Amino acid sequence: MRILALDIGEERIGIAISDTLGFLARPLEVIPRQPGPASFQRIAQIVTQNQVQRIVVGLPLLPDGRKGKQVRSTEAYTRELAKYVQVPIEYWDERYSTDRADEIMIESGRKRKHRQRMRDAVAAAVILQEYLDTKREGRLSSD
Repeated sequence: MRILALDIGEERIGIAISDTLGFLARPLEVIPRQPGPASFQRIAQIVTQNQVQRIVVGLPLLPDGRKGKQVRSTEAYTRELAKYVQVPIEYWDERYSTDRADEIMIESGRKRKHRQRMRDAVAAAVILQEYLDTKREGRLSSD
């Protein structure tokens, strides 16, 4: 089962995808988040082209686990996205995923310019890999 993950920010959306076996996540691309249907249509296109069967959306909870302004923005975006895709969408706690993405890119020797360009996609891959690992370890029910 191929799964897509989204790291939805105010300006950009990081996208990551799993392999067909659902073991590994990899960054795919970063698209701009702008008014209108363009980003929804691009995500729907990726879903169709890659035969994605589920979307995992990173939920940017506050450090204490409460929902803040960014969570409401993410939920609003996701409600609109659901009109464009016909696959289940679920939320996943993404606290600290961007920090982990930065660590990964620094450890891999990525230049600062490249890190800034790919940060959101790598953060989406961090979210997705955690989701896949948790599911594989049996801490999530299989649908």
